[in-house]
Parts: sequence; C-alpha cells; structure tokens
Amino acid sequence: MAATKNHDYHILPPDPWPIIGSFSAFFMFGGLVMWMHEVRYGGIIGAAGLAMVLVTMINWWGNTINEAHAGDHTPVVSLHLRYGMILFIASEVMFFVAWFWAYFDASLFPRPIELVNGLTQRVTDPALIHAAETWPPKGMKVLDPFGFPLLNTLILLCSGTTVTWAHHALIHGDRKGLKTGLLCTIALGLLFSSIQAYEYLHAPFAFKAVNGGNVYTSTFFMATGFHGFHVLVGTIFLIVCYLRAARGDFTPKQHFGFEAAAWYWHFVDVVWLFLFVAIYVWGGWGAQIAA
Repeated sequence: MAATKNHDYHILPPDPWPIIGSFSAFFMFGGLVMWMHEVRYGGIIGAAGLAMVLVTMINWWGNTINEAHAGDHTPVVSLHLRYGMILFIASEVMFFVAWFWAYFDASLFPRPIELVNGLTQRVTDPALIHAAETWPPKGMKVLDPFGFPLLNTLILLCSGTTVTWAHHALIHGDRKGLKTGLLCTIALGLLFSSIQAYEYLHAPFAFKAVNGGNVYTSTFFMATGFHGFHVLVGTIFLIVCYLRAARGDFTPKQHFGFEAAAWYWHFVDVVWLFLFVAIYVWGGWGAQIAA
C-alpha cells in the first residue's frame, strides 16, 4: 500500500542521460572554441561532443516518447511539459535579443576602432574615423533585401501556413493532411536553408575581420547564421514528427511532441521577420547594393 501511486505526477527512474548530455555539451562547445582558436585536436573534440549530444537527444527523447505510450503523461505532466517548452522558447527569445542588441548598438552608435595585432584600439586617422562613423561602414556593398531575403521571407511565411494546416488536420483526425502538411513544411525549410547557404557563398563581404570583415559583417553573420541553425534544428524536429506521424504515434487528444515542433517553427518564423526588417532592410538602407 505504501508504494501505491496516489498522485498525477510521474516519478522518473534513475537515468544517465542528463549527466552524459552535460559532459557532451561541455566537450562540444569547448572543442568548438579550441577549433576557432586553431588549437590542435579542437575539431575532433568538438565533433565527438556533438556526436554524444545527438546520442543523448535520441535516447533521452526516446524515453519521453515511451513514457507517453505508457500513459505516464497525465494532464498535470502534460501541462508541465508545455511550461517547459514555453520557458525554452522564452530563453531562445532572449538569445536573439542579445544579437539584436549588439547589432543596434553597433549601427546606432558606431565606434571608430581598428584591429592591431589581434587587439582592438581606437582609430586616430580622421579619414578612418569618418568612414567608421557611417553604417554600413563606408564603401561596403550589402545584399539586396528584396532579392533572396524577401524570397526566404515568403518561404517561411508559407511554411508557417503548412505547419498550421498539418496541426488542424491532426486535430480533426486527417492523417493524410497531417503528413502532407508536414512534408510541405519540411521541404520549405530545406529550401530556405539552401537559399541562405547560396546567399552566404556569394555574399559581397567576408565573415572574418582578417579577410576584410568588420563589425557589420560579424553581427550580420552571427544573427542570420544562428537563425539558419535554428531553421535546421526545426527542420529536423519536423522530420522526427513526420516519422512519428507515419508510425501513428500522434492522436487528436495526445500530440504534444508535434505541438512543440509547431511552436518552435512559428518562433523561427517570427524571428526571421524581425531579422529581415532590421538587418536586411533597415540595416543596409542607403548602402550600395551588390550585384
């Protein structure tokens, strides 16, 4: 009688994946930093950490799926899962706020600095000061916001529509509509990533300062690049949802895994709208457009 469950919570059994995931993330980011600083074996350490992070994700989330099938996701547990996803997206919002903050700080209050022996110092040459006090920096060519960036905006807006279609199809028990909507969203996500990769390869400016880059190029690539990374993560998220939908995991009553993916995808859509307006349109206003 003492062991009888008389509550709606799910008591998790001992699991090694939290500690394994923590060390995996440590080695992944540590290796990435070492690789960026050209430390020997940094790339190998980062790749090994990434592999272990992926293994952790597969096993840990697999355990969560098994718990759902076992009936452990009671209404109370499901509510807390939703709270957890909301807090995760809120933390992602603050992550992008940091990049927007950096971009607006650099653009609204440009500081005349230069790189000397790997260190930044204030510029004293009057000509360089005048060039540095403009945004984008004087002489820079920028990407046409109404070319590929506008196309990618339309693609993401369409993907938001298709993932909503898939959600409504699931609620109404339409399996075919669910899978078709997911496939369309996945295809649009892959198309967005392909166009952005092409844009990066043909960008008129470099990422690194040593190759002609500056604070404009750094903030541009970091903000849009991290968004592109989130699009890739969201696309993988949706691919997993499609595989689960094909297996019959989701029901009109229980499908939080799909809801979480849809929330995440809509978050990616909204962030891109802000990036498009702030960085591509406003941030390059008045500068020369690259061919």
